[in-house]
Amino acid sequence: MKIAFTKTKLSLIVSSALLIAACSNQNNESTNTMANINAPVAKKVPHEMIIHNHTRVDNYYWMRDDSRTNPEILAHLAAENDYTKAQLKHTEAMQEQIFQEIKARIEKDDNSVATKTGDYYYSRQMHGENEYPIYVRSTDFQGSNLEVLLDVNELAKAHDYYQVTGLTASPNGKLLAYGEDTLSRRVYTVQFKDIAGNTLLADKLTGTSGGIVWGNDNKTVYYIKKDPQTLLGYQVFRHILGTAQADDEMVYEESNKAYYTSISKSKDGSSVFIWHSSTEASGVSVIDANNAKAMPQKFIEREEDHEYSISKLNDWYYIHTNWQATNFRLMKVDKNHLGDKSQWQNVIPANDAVKLENFELFTDHLVYQQRENGISRVTIQQLSTGKEQQLSFNDTAYTLHLYGNNEIGNKALRLYYTSFTTPGTDYDIDLSSLVKSKLKQTKVLGDFDSNNYASERIFITARDGKKVPVSLVYRKDIFKKDGTNPLYQYAYGSYGNTIDPYFSVSRLSLLDRGFVYAIAHIRGSEMLGRPWYEDGKKLTKMNTFTDFIDVTKALTAQGYGDKDKVFAAGGSAGGLLMGAVINMAPELYQGIAAAVPFVDVVTTMLDESIPLTTNEFKEWGNPKEKVYYDYMLSYSPYDQVKTQDYPNILVTTGLHDSQVQYFEPMKWVAKLREYKTDDNLLVFKTDMEAGHGGASGRFKRIHNTALQYSFFIDLLNKS
Repeated sequence: MKIAFTKTKLSLIVSSALLIAACSNQNNESTNTMANINAPVAKKVPHEMIIHNHTRVDNYYWMRDDSRTNPEILAHLAAENDYTKAQLKHTEAMQEQIFQEIKARIEKDDNSVATKTGDYYYSRQMHGENEYPIYVRSTDFQGSNLEVLLDVNELAKAHDYYQVTGLTASPNGKLLAYGEDTLSRRVYTVQFKDIAGNTLLADKLTGTSGGIVWGNDNKTVYYIKKDPQTLLGYQVFRHILGTAQADDEMVYEESNKAYYTSISKSKDGSSVFIWHSSTEASGVSVIDANNAKAMPQKFIEREEDHEYSISKLNDWYYIHTNWQATNFRLMKVDKNHLGDKSQWQNVIPANDAVKLENFELFTDHLVYQQRENGISRVTIQQLSTGKEQQLSFNDTAYTLHLYGNNEIGNKALRLYYTSFTTPGTDYDIDLSSLVKSKLKQTKVLGDFDSNNYASERIFITARDGKKVPVSLVYRKDIFKKDGTNPLYQYAYGSYGNTIDPYFSVSRLSLLDRGFVYAIAHIRGSEMLGRPWYEDGKKLTKMNTFTDFIDVTKALTAQGYGDKDKVFAAGGSAGGLLMGAVINMAPELYQGIAAAVPFVDVVTTMLDESIPLTTNEFKEWGNPKEKVYYDYMLSYSPYDQVKTQDYPNILVTTGLHDSQVQYFEPMKWVAKLREYKTDDNLLVFKTDMEAGHGGASGRFKRIHNTALQYSFFIDLLNKS
């Protein structure tokens, strides 16, 4: 288990590290001011790695330290933070200005729309300057008798970092379970609360994934334990309230480290689902929620390359599956034929041009969400008659999520809708009439007027002839399409994750300064269906990077941006994207921002002790096989750093990151400093209290956005 520090202990360690750094850094005289701190130069300790008769020498491998207590490493991170602060000190006023203008657009008292589960309507409230939500419930939608379940602000007071997840009330509504993380490693302790008495139970479940599922007796609980080294959730336990965690029964253990494990409950409350998920295959096991001694039953035997999920309605299971359907289809099977795939019946047939993304079941309605040519659409089918109706929306491109549809008997569909120019909007849509009831639209304070902005959706021809969708937004009175606007280009491009156009109050700070904002829907996402994803992973991963580069070139050629004022940003696997494109085409970008970047691809994927590595083989390939090793090596940002000019670069990470370990960007920055031949900025900031998701708290997070925006705007002002 990773060591958790108190604020005092961590401060002592960092203070010691700073002292070591001060004594060992010959370049920094004691008379130096913050303004002239030299860039940290990391020591080089050659480390040989040999595989497939190929030798790599990593001079910065010594930075890999799981303890997060090594004084030398903490000293180097502190020195990098000091250097970043010094180099960007002149932007602090701008950072504060952008922070304040973003914050000023956010409604301080902001409540979520209540969703019904069982006998209660649950919602979340934000008040004033509070960083964290207050969770409440009522017996009606209007909230006439609100009851406070959890005030996260109070819980967070004793911690530098605090996150709550998985709030779940017992079936009888008397108890509340929630997971808390105070280190940002995404390892949670589950607490149980007596709601009426406002007291915690003695039960405490440590080392978990955070979420639990209640058995229907209100005392049986299912949860997942994480491996303390890999942080992989792989064991499902059954806990009986009032007993010791040490006595809990393990009901399932995942032996294949390529699979993630998660749990949920069927909408009708009859079953506990254990989900087995890898990148290219999945499975489900079912437990009777009414039997505290029941063991999991496989829905079907797991099969290579078969992905599916299920939902239950009366005596039928509905199956979202890619069996003989590249873009998925919907099938169903009687509960008495569990395990027999030959009994599956078509509900929504396969369509090579349309991807079936999601579905919801109600008493007499099936709602399904599809994506065609990159655009989502929702269809409502009456089960008793087969009659279908399709929802319509005004924007040419948008983001649409079904959520909060927890009750089989609901008469309306709940969904969330947003676009580049439409703030987030919650709707209830009558399942029979399709009448839309707007429940809430996020307020944007100040002088915001959506009519001042315009969005476009275009297609860019990539070098191999494929058409890459691009979503754009800009302020109409500033954009002239004459090649003079600065361009901010974003993408992710991995795991099939599709980033649809969505509204952002933060983004207004760029648009109002003349930026054109673009999302490149590159291969590796599923914007154009499952084949679009398959053409941007493993041995076709290079398409992800060349698509991004080709979009940049085309946008500037078509007048959407000034070729000398292009900025790019991405995080995590999007940070890998940033690292790859600046190795391949550094001249295209004036500045890039890489957040928690996955850049040391080969070394990480060869180390199965690193969290999540084994789950990633189906996404990137296993470098223990030479064909994947050679291919990954050809694009790995850390391995491909070369002697050349690079753009201005801002790198950010969190010391406690559980997804991409802090030492990946740390090594990458050190190697870039060694090889780059330019005088452009390279700054690296580590949040010593955060992990992969950054700082906790709604306003604290804005500081990271303000830092990135001011970094780019300052570069723009200097050009």
